[in-house]
Amino acid sequence: MKASTWLLGAFASLVFLSGCGGSKSSNNAVLATVSSVSISPTLNTSPTVLKYRQAITMVINGQNLQQGVNINNPGCANLTESAGGSNTTRTFTCKIIHVGPFNMTITDTANNQLYFAAMSVPLAARPQVTLATTMGNIVVELNPFAAPISVDNFLNYVESGFYSNTIFHRADKQVIQAGGYTPTLTALTPTNPAITLESTLATGLSNTAGTIGMASTSVANSATSQFYFNVVDNSSIFNATTTSGGYAVFGTIFSGLNVMQAIDAVPTSAQGGLPTVPVTPVIITSATRTQ
Repeated sequence: MKASTWLLGAFASLVFLSGCGGSKSSNNAVLATVSSVSISPTLNTSPTVLKYRQAITMVINGQNLQQGVNINNPGCANLTESAGGSNTTRTFTCKIIHVGPFNMTITDTANNQLYFAAMSVPLAARPQVTLATTMGNIVVELNPFAAPISVDNFLNYVESGFYSNTIFHRADKQVIQAGGYTPTLTALTPTNPAITLESTLATGLSNTAGTIGMASTSVANSATSQFYFNVVDNSSIFNATTTSGGYAVFGTIFSGLNVMQAIDAVPTSAQGGLPTVPVTPVIITSATRTQ
């Protein structure tokens, strides 16, 4: 894997920090300056091409870096500073979750642009996940172009094995829902923090029949491990409006639509405080990324 190094020209500052030396603003506040930024690993360095869902390291070199900087990188999730930073070097890590072209900028605390880089993340084919259930397989094709946060969250749970031996705990002729309970109706504790809601107004995706979405409470940004399939077109009630955040769609059923419909048709009853639990448990035996 390669490392990409950018020498800063016109935008010679990357972070804002306070200390002696460095450039000054009109009110004489000391600002950070940056001489270079390096990112690794990369697939290509000119232009900068990064790998989807890979962790990267950004090293910023300059002066007065501990004055503070704002890094705007829409391709990154979980931007975190590594320990051991100094006035001349600061290191950050993040995970690439966006697909396609995007721009990274760095500004100081006065919002002056200090750094700019165009980046790209190629993806030959959209990710697919196979849910093996006791009623057959459902293959889901995910859309990281439109809903990168939801897709990455779902894949994190898939790759950790979280969904193995969980059930569809809701089947109500509107949706089938899973990802939160064991066959004995023991509630599972999510292993990752709740994610930011990706509104259907922003993504352009809709809660039409056969799509998959993130289940959440009525509180915005509360989705974790639970997901649902739209058995019917729920766009009018699940999509976002100007007054409601709605529910985030992040993919569609690629194959196994008949399995979804069969699960929805099973007899249900109220169990464990849940109103429409299949009488015979429908178990997800495994969830595997297959593309």
